[in-house]
Amino acid sequence: MQKQYKNLLAQAEKIRRHNRQGSYKTKKRYFEAYKRFLQYLAETYRLEKIANISGKHLSSYVGHMQNKGLAASTIKTDLAAIRFWHDKISDAKYDLPSNDEFKLERRKFGGVDRTWSKREYNLMIAECMKAGHIEFEACIVLAYHAGLRIHEVMRIDTAIARAALKNGYITIKGKGGKIREVPINEYVRVELEKMIKQVLSGQKLFVESEERTHLTIKRLQNFIRYHRSKIHDTGLTKPLTFHGLRHTYAAEAYQKLIDEGKSECEGKRQVSQWLGHERGDVTNIYLAGLEHPYGGFRVIPSPPKDKDGDADV
Repeated sequence: MQKQYKNLLAQAEKIRRHNRQGSYKTKKRYFEAYKRFLQYLAETYRLEKIANISGKHLSSYVGHMQNKGLAASTIKTDLAAIRFWHDKISDAKYDLPSNDEFKLERRKFGGVDRTWSKREYNLMIAECMKAGHIEFEACIVLAYHAGLRIHEVMRIDTAIARAALKNGYITIKGKGGKIREVPINEYVRVELEKMIKQVLSGQKLFVESEERTHLTIKRLQNFIRYHRSKIHDTGLTKPLTFHGLRHTYAAEAYQKLIDEGKSECEGKRQVSQWLGHERGDVTNIYLAGLEHPYGGFRVIPSPPKDKDGDADV
């Protein structure tokens, strides 16, 4: 079986070397997914040529991924990768079936509350101060009040921080290299000013020069994991994670926009931009905490209706 896989991989590598389509990251990710597919074909079918890949092979692999419990979105990404490379095979004997034939469920947005309550947030800040971790405190504030991902927080250096203090918004590079501007409030200003004083000009605020970023991230995550059980609101079972702070930011920012008179569509679209997403409906993922029993979030009022009784959204 290993011999068959090496043979299939050699054929795929030849195609990869001659391909110029797609970004470096996309090609790398797609090829990793394609290699997993080829490994499956070698082990299950002892396939000799990638040109002989057919619909039955793809259908079998979909079933394999589903049996492993992979999400529909993950399966769709792998199928896109497989088709990407299959289309490059000049002598391919078969066309591959579309996703519709596999009846993959559509991605559903919303439902899971990952937000932190104000009480949980304040108690975690207190734990940071008690332990002398002012850098962890600042990271948590930036996620709670600006909705930044943990990797985005770690990218902030003195130049980015000073520009944010001057402009009133922080310019951050997010997933896929997308650059966005997020308004900052007084809480964020205080933390940025404090952290700038702790490092030399040009350095990152939260990653020491001799430490790797992923290790700093791990230390922060471990700190939250260690302390979350003692600050968790009674009766709730959801885990407190750094990413949950981003959910809290989204819920509160959305609620504020609604209170200011924005429609639900406008509110979701704006919050989506601040979070670094392209689509307003993705914001639904983050809004499950609007009726958090400890968080103080208010229930969103129903959209005003026009004279015909239709929601004016």
